[in-house]
Amino acid sequence: MEGLIKPHGGVLVNRILEGKEREDAANRAVGLKKIRLTDREISDIEMIAIGALSPLEGFMGREDYHSVMDTMHMKNGLPWTIPITLSVTSEEANALKAGMEVALTDEQGTILAVMSISEIFPHDKEKEAIQVYGTSEDKHPGVKKVYEMGDMLLGGKVSVIKRPAHTKFMEQRLDPKDTRALFTEKGWKKVVGFQTRNPIHRAHEYIQKCALEIVDGILIHPLVGETKSDDIPAEVRMKCYKALIEGYYPKDRVALVVNPAAMRYAGPKEAVFHALIRKNYGCTHFIIGRDHAGVGNYYGTFDAHYIFENFDPLAIGITPLFFDYTFFCKSCGGMASYKTCPHESANHIILSGTKVREMLRSGVCPPPEFSRPEVAKILIEAMQGQAQ
Repeated sequence: MEGLIKPHGGVLVNRILEGKEREDAANRAVGLKKIRLTDREISDIEMIAIGALSPLEGFMGREDYHSVMDTMHMKNGLPWTIPITLSVTSEEANALKAGMEVALTDEQGTILAVMSISEIFPHDKEKEAIQVYGTSEDKHPGVKKVYEMGDMLLGGKVSVIKRPAHTKFMEQRLDPKDTRALFTEKGWKKVVGFQTRNPIHRAHEYIQKCALEIVDGILIHPLVGETKSDDIPAEVRMKCYKALIEGYYPKDRVALVVNPAAMRYAGPKEAVFHALIRKNYGCTHFIIGRDHAGVGNYYGTFDAHYIFENFDPLAIGITPLFFDYTFFCKSCGGMASYKTCPHESANHIILSGTKVREMLRSGVCPPPEFSRPEVAKILIEAMQGQAQ
């Protein structure tokens, strides 16, 4: 589509089978060895199939796996920071060999895809933990997931027969080809993407609107794949996003679309990964704020900004927009950041996540300088409902 940013690697991948090809694969898959996928692997399959992880056509082989960890680039030189892998146990691997085709299923045994195994190789879990997540501690949710995976990895192309079943957010489930068509229809040439796994409070709203000043439209792109158990559920977050857009955004300049990816909590490495995904969805710019994709105290406040210095901007392709910590300043009389506000922190309305959760559980709205009342109301109802 002319005028839009090219996908990562130049071509938008499509690994969804149709027609006779799909029918033949479905018939063939019944007699194949089955590999049961985890929720994260199911998300990855869908992301590969729709081109959100272009240029990947399947799970990474040995060279790409180690190259991504060692150099933050794939073996062909393209920037990439998170290994996309499929693991099996050593026992399962013993029954497999390169060149074999296998069927990939969900927990219920439904066949989702077929995979042609190109190679089988060891899963270097400790290396992956340290080089991707920056720690070997299993308290880190991403590292814990790595340690729970099998000891062997399978590389190879996947072909999707049946996409994972979804019942929620159907109107907001647009694939990269769909968002690209939407941006073209709207005449948006410059589009900024915003990653979120939390409700949007005033600080997020402020940086989104700052970005909106220099582009044609914004893609609010909440992640609805697997997250931590203590993250706010996607259904609640979606209500918050809709309420905010309804009351405070120019509707002709906003698109709300869900991102089916699973969260890794890999901090700076995931910031780059998230930017590349949004490039595939057609975004030209991407917002990166404080502690992007972070968890606990594993990453520095602005490590997700600094990591981009390691890449050729032309190779990344999408333009990162870096934002400082933002807040409401009583002396400024509005939203500001440490880059723009000269006043002491006593003038700033800053609440910790713990304090906000305590207020919401007690039925108390945070101050309007921190959260829009419509959003606070949705969160109070959800939290009080959970407590009952």
